[in-house]
Amino acid sequence: MGRVSLDGTKVKANASKHKAMSYGRMNEKQKQIREQVKRILAEAEAADEAEDRQYGDKRGDELPEELQRRETRLAKLKQAKKVLEQRARDKAAAEGKSAEAVKRAKPEEKDQYNFTDPESRIMKGGDGFVQAYNAQAAVEPEMGLIVGQLVTQAANDKEQLKPMVEAIEAQSGQRPEAILADSGYCSEENLRYLESAGQPERKIEGYIATGKQKHGEYRQPCRRGPLPKGATRVDRMMRKLQTKAGRAVYAARKCVVEPVFGQIKQARGIRQFLLRGIRKIRGEWALVCLTHNILRLYAAQQA
Repeated sequence: MGRVSLDGTKVKANASKHKAMSYGRMNEKQKQIREQVKRILAEAEAADEAEDRQYGDKRGDELPEELQRRETRLAKLKQAKKVLEQRARDKAAAEGKSAEAVKRAKPEEKDQYNFTDPESRIMKGGDGFVQAYNAQAAVEPEMGLIVGQLVTQAANDKEQLKPMVEAIEAQSGQRPEAILADSGYCSEENLRYLESAGQPERKIEGYIATGKQKHGEYRQPCRRGPLPKGATRVDRMMRKLQTKAGRAVYAARKCVVEPVFGQIKQARGIRQFLLRGIRKIRGEWALVCLTHNILRLYAAQQA
């Protein structure tokens, strides 16, 4: 397989961001509802005593409806807090922190939980912040076919380069010779991965933007001479994309992968997932990508 272009797009979840609540707000809400429960119980006890004096000592079997609603809400808040607390511990473990630090890890006050689709996340999309998933696609340039895809809950693309390369190999049966990607995928770790730790047979040529470029920035002539001593992989990539050959290769990226997202979201109107939960969403996105490829192959046959 030759050059492949990567990108991700935020696809709205089947959930409203207004059904999300932060960890800090959950603590406030729990306190508020508990105070309401105390008040309702006190009122119910006073009413019960009044009825006992009037009708005798009789016991009802059901809680007041108002109290039931609050007890249900408290149970949901308790479960939501447990989920956020587990996420905080999982994040600490993934960062390689000690067992004691993992045990003590707590969510930040702003960490969010959505009650409609708890596995979706608040992400910044083209039209502001949305409750969404991050859908990834790798596209080959000849026919615009999707050769690798996945869905992640991560809001950015920094950690998606390696999983996407693995997805391409697993789904297409081939390892790409070169990867084109925007600055969202740029990091020392990702560039090191493309070099495959010095194994020439596993190396993937990278053309990854190192930052947001101003209009015409890559048209500036490449600096001549050796790179400074101690130059990082990101520095070397920046110089590579400033060369005439590097600019020409990278310029093809936006003409390959971005039109695919345009076809899916604009032409086909797939801007929001129908299902809920990451497992089902991954299946839904796989079907979207499959049907895209079928449409591309059909169009090629008709040409």
